[in-house]
Parts: sequence; C-alpha cells; structure tokens
Amino acid sequence: MVAEAAATRTAEANFLISIAAHHLQSNLSPFSFITSLIPSNGDSLLPLRPPLHPFQHLRPPHPQTPPLSPPHPHHQHQTPLLLPRLRPRRLRPPPLLPSSLAAAAAAAGDPSSSFQIYYGTAASAANYGGYGGNASKKDSAEYTYEVPAGWKERLVSKVEKGTNGTDSEFFNPKKRSEREYLTFLSGLRALAPVDDVLNNLALSDVALQDQIAAADAVRSRERRDDRGQLYYDYEIEGAAAHSLISVTCARNKLYAHFVTAPNPEWTRDQDTLRRLHHSFRTVGADTPASSSSSSS
Repeated sequence: MVAEAAATRTAEANFLISIAAHHLQSNLSPFSFITSLIPSNGDSLLPLRPPLHPFQHLRPPHPQTPPLSPPHPHHQHQTPLLLPRLRPRRLRPPPLLPSSLAAAAAAAGDPSSSFQIYYGTAASAANYGGYGGNASKKDSAEYTYEVPAGWKERLVSKVEKGTNGTDSEFFNPKKRSEREYLTFLSGLRALAPVDDVLNNLALSDVALQDQIAAADAVRSRERRDDRGQLYYDYEIEGAAAHSLISVTCARNKLYAHFVTAPNPEWTRDQDTLRRLHHSFRTVGADTPASSSSSSS
C-alpha cells in the first residue's frame, strides 16, 4: 500500500512538470495555455485523474474470493444414494401346543375336531376299574357321547358308582358346574312313561330334585334314532341352571345322559351343550362303535 501511494505521488509530480515545461515552450499566457488544452468539441486532453499506477492497465484482475457460505442446494447436482433392496422376511408362526391344536382346528372350519368321543362301559361297581386293565374300552363300550376338547374327566369313586349309578363325568375346568355325566341302572328292559322316568331319576339325584321343584319349565319328547331305538329327551329351565337329559334302555339297563350348566354358561355355550346332548347313543351288540373316532 505505501509503495502504491509513493508511485501515485511521483506520477502526479511528473504530470505537473510536463505541463509546466510545455507552458514554457509555448510562449503563451497561462489562461491561453489552459484554453489551448481544451479541444473544440469540449473534451479535455487532460486526464481528470492520474492513474493510480503507471502499469495499472497491465495488472491482471484480482481473483474473485470464493464465497464463504456453501452454494444453495438447488444449484448442486446431488447423486441419489442407492440402498440395497431388502426382501421382506416372512416370520413363521410359533408351533402350536397340543392343547391348542383343537382350538386351531375349530377356527379353521372343522368343528368336529374340537370334540372327542368318550366310550363308556357301564361296568358294575364289582368290576370297577375295567377288565384287568387289558380290555379296550372302545371294544367293550356300551354307550358313547361327545366331550369338548379341553374338558376334564372326573374320577368316579366305587362308592358313587354303587349308590347312584354314576359311570362317567366330564366338566369344564373354567366352570366346574358346567358338566355332562351318565348314570345307569341295571334290570330294566323298557322305558316307563315319560313323567315316571324323570321322577325316578330325581329320587337318586338331590340336585335334580331341587332343579325340578324350582323349574320355570319342564319339557319332554320322544324320539327314535336311525336304528329305531326309543329315547326320552327332557329340558329343564331352572331359575339358576339349565339341564338337558336323554334316557334310553338297552342291554337290560337304563342309561341317562345329563348335560347341565348355570344360566350364564348356558347362554354362552348353548349350541355346544345341545350338541353334547344329541351326541349320546348306546352301542348295541349288532352296532359296533364307530371306527372313525378315538377313545378317551
């Protein structure tokens, strides 16, 4: 900066000296000399401002300082970032536990797989426990009925079998009073009148007596199966519970199949309970048990 200022002053001094020398040579008055420097078109021959540097016109232009801030993103060409294409991974469902297989089959549209068939032998109290543990219950079955998957079997005692003839019983583990069971009585070849049969059953079942006494309605009907065997069906609507009973005679025995549930469970499971009621049948000597069902 100091060198440039000195050069400027030198140029100005040289300029004034050249003007003075020219005035001395021209023999003109100062005013005439100054006016002679102005051309007729009005343009001045004198530079209005001396150049800042004698070699200013030879200097290259100063390079432009790059901007401090980055350019606008719209002015840049950005290459898109390509990520590898990932294939969606299929998750396998967890394996079903044996306890949930029946429920899954029912949800898949196979309602029969959510039930199992129980084969009852109606053995006397003296033969309680089977025939030495070697005989198949399916081969020696005298009756069958369906049991919902998940229901539990209650072990019937020898005393209970000998007193009221209970042969088998299953219950809902979520509500033990929702159950089905079968009783039998030996020495009967045929059914008595409909009303008499129900009263005789109540003599050995105190809970049934109370239910009939407090019932809002008791309905009965007769029906025959595909073999022509006669059944009595009863429906008892009580103030606290609902019961379905099916009674028949075969092999000189009377079989009574009970399906009972408290009213809230009856309202919820009515279709299932009616199915259990209609599934009961005896197995005659000329009608072997169905080979398509498994024994319990």
